[in-house]
Amino acid sequence: MIIRKSLEQQLRKKHYAVATASKISEAENLLSKDQFDLMFVDVRLPDGDGTELLERVSEDPDGPLVVIITGYGSIESAVECMRKGAFDYVVKPCSMDEIEVILKKAEAYSQLLKVNKYFSNEQVGKSDIVGNSPKLKHLRTMLKKVAATDATVLISGENGTGKELVAGELYRLSPRSGKPFIKVNCAAMSETLMESEFFGHEKGSFTGAAQRREGRFELAHNGTILLDEIGEIPLRLQAKLLRVLQEREFERVGGNRTISVDVRVIATTNRDLMKEVREGRFREDLFYRLNVFPIVNPPLRERKEDIPLLANTFLERLTRKHGVKIPGFTKDAMSLLLSHTWPGNVRELQNTIERCVILAEPNKMADKDSLGLFLPVHSSGTTVASVEGESPSHGELAEEAPVGGQGSFDFETGDALEPKDAAAEVIENTLSEGSFKTLEELEKDYIMRALEHTKGKRVEAAALLNISTRTLRNKINQYRLDGEYIP
Repeated sequence: MIIRKSLEQQLRKKHYAVATASKISEAENLLSKDQFDLMFVDVRLPDGDGTELLERVSEDPDGPLVVIITGYGSIESAVECMRKGAFDYVVKPCSMDEIEVILKKAEAYSQLLKVNKYFSNEQVGKSDIVGNSPKLKHLRTMLKKVAATDATVLISGENGTGKELVAGELYRLSPRSGKPFIKVNCAAMSETLMESEFFGHEKGSFTGAAQRREGRFELAHNGTILLDEIGEIPLRLQAKLLRVLQEREFERVGGNRTISVDVRVIATTNRDLMKEVREGRFREDLFYRLNVFPIVNPPLRERKEDIPLLANTFLERLTRKHGVKIPGFTKDAMSLLLSHTWPGNVRELQNTIERCVILAEPNKMADKDSLGLFLPVHSSGTTVASVEGESPSHGELAEEAPVGGQGSFDFETGDALEPKDAAAEVIENTLSEGSFKTLEELEKDYIMRALEHTKGKRVEAAALLNISTRTLRNKINQYRLDGEYIP
């Protein structure tokens, strides 16, 4: 009783709202009437054992954190309390300094739970997949069928088709939707750190490992892990990944304790993994372990009927983001959007709409000039237009596309260039320097000019170049490794 009164006084001095109870029945009555963030519970109470109350409180996911207080502490009792769900364990007599440490830990932990719950509810609440075409309806049907299972899913498709969105939808529809959803971008990791990122490491296991760290698979326990661009994983690591998929167990780097996990695995790739297998760059057994339920994301050119809905959805989001009002697209602008072949898929469409929002006159319908798009040009000078909704294949476009790509810009004036003009400018600059540059050098020059034009703003530079910000970031990182200074 003395400890309860003293603790109450100290907490009230720190401006906490406090309620006290001397029995389990009184505590349960308080819990039924109000919501609490933290409870201090003595083990020995007049009407029972405090650990019984701990068990009942721990069953409620929205219940308070529980700190057990006891005058008869032992390692066994501490372990038992933590197993039953206690947040912490204190042995009497305890100082206010100890209590303050617990309060700070509890506040940080509660805030983390609230943030996690917010993002989980936000993700579970709605779908970001937009479109009603037959191919998208079929995709949604497949997602609903496999979501209810724990089957490993391999999502393949071209860059920009929204593979990560499909993975997010799969998670949203699954029974694990309230559990962790850990994303791993395999393409953005260095080979040397990838194993540590996946499986974690022990303190001192390598230079710079100052403390133990849990890996992504460990963090995803009871939830879902997304292995984005799985084709980028080196062969050396593929064998270890295969073991996790088969046995659901691994060891941290530098450790010898086997850790078991329960995770649902989703992988994405823009590569032809069977071709990678034939050429010896991807393990065949890993491919079949991943390819339990394959899903192919259709390119935008195969679902053009979704373009009006996608374009207007992006327009609504991006006008809100940039604080401008554009009521819609003119008929000519929408015709141009429907005629374009979209080699960069939905991501290219989104970048185009963002560029349009920046260039279009506020409070007026967006016209075709604000899109910065032009139809591909044949060597004969004729444009390639869609006939009855059909368009040239992706391979044909890749062969015809001039250097500089669709929607290129004059970085001196900020004006859009016809593709043939952009190509001529690049080639002219190359010839004036006395010799042809490699395609890699031309690409680097073009990227550096885009960054210079946008004053280092990567999102705007990526939009001008019609590439994702992730691709631009990876290019910049490579240039820095090559010794190039990029602020």
